[in-house]
Amino acid sequence: MLLPVSTEKEIIMFKGFKEFISRGNMVEMAVAFVMGSAVTAIVNSLVTSVIQPLIAAIFKMPDMKHVWVVTLNNSPIRFGLFVGSIINFLIIALVVYFCIVLPMNKLTALLNRNKKDEEEEELDNEMKQTELLADIKELLAQQAPTAGSRAHAVEEGIG
Repeated sequence: MLLPVSTEKEIIMFKGFKEFISRGNMVEMAVAFVMGSAVTAIVNSLVTSVIQPLIAAIFKMPDMKHVWVVTLNNSPIRFGLFVGSIINFLIIALVVYFCIVLPMNKLTALLNRNKKDEEEEELDNEMKQTELLADIKELLAQQAPTAGSRAHAVEEGIG
């Protein structure tokens, strides 16, 4: 079976898609998504396997599903599960802050400080260059009368 020949429009479309996928932001976002899923799985395991059983043991219950249960018209309201979800969220927030946000803030501050130092150094170099040019101009201005006198003397045939 013969496949149809790709049209120029299809080639351009796939080229645009390739450029879209290859952009740095897209790759970084995909990595962040995968890492976020992995961190979530680890934190969920920590909360459900370690922290929630410890809290449930304090209340002498088998799990958080049975902690702080209020029954209203034969409908159980499970505050323990809600507290477990809050604990889960807080742990994920702590991990994200200490493993991602804090290091990125420090890196950004370091890069900004280096950039500021470079800008200050460039400004200092420009100021030194301006001062040097002013000194040269002043020296040339001082030599101008003698250079003019010498030129005048040569014209007169004296020198």
